[in-house]
Amino acid sequence: MVIGGKWKSVILWHLKRGGRRSGELQRLIPGITRKMLTQQLRELERDGVVSRKVFGVVPPKVEYSLSEYGRTLRPLLEELCDWGKRHERRTTRDQKPEALAA
Repeated sequence: MVIGGKWKSVILWHLKRGGRRSGELQRLIPGITRKMLTQQLRELERDGVVSRKVFGVVPPKVEYSLSEYGRTLRPLLEELCDWGKRHERRTTRDQKPEALAA
């Protein structure tokens, strides 16, 4: 439940290399609404996987990053990405030529 669902692993993938603002995450993740992104970030923060840093500037600036606990997910995220690439190659290879032409 902590990293399950459609969006959390994608959000975590984009945070694994450093902090990002919510607008930047929304641009990086096609199809996610601002409301859904906010909800998912709040849940990840609540579960201790993501840290939220508020900068004391005007206009307000908020940056999200993996917490120390969240950084323990990096090897898992890398492995999931590798698996996805292998799966994509496998399914592409297994498609019949007539299926590709359709």
